[in-house]
Amino acid sequence: MNFYYTYVLFSERDRKLYLGYSNNVFRRLTEHNNGENASTVNRRPLILIYYEAHLRKEDALRRESYFKTNSGKRTLQIMLKATLDELGYLPK
Repeated sequence: MNFYYTYVLFSERDRKLYLGYSNNVFRRLTEHNNGENASTVNRRPLILIYYEAHLRKEDALRRESYFKTNSGKRTLQIMLKATLDELGYLPK
């Protein structure tokens, strides 16, 4: 069974979040940290702080889109409060 993942990365450089989806979250994290993604190349190093699995790609994409809304950002801040506080997250 193949899964699709919605994931949240934390930039240790700018102390902000990056949201994405992939069918292999750990490979994708490596790609981000190797500078293979234009959106995060100047934000490295990045650490994986959250991910969730979905059976359907459409569901993972929908969840990623939701997390990028104001409501979704607030949901993440509530869900990951202790982690974000510990890391020194700087919301936009």
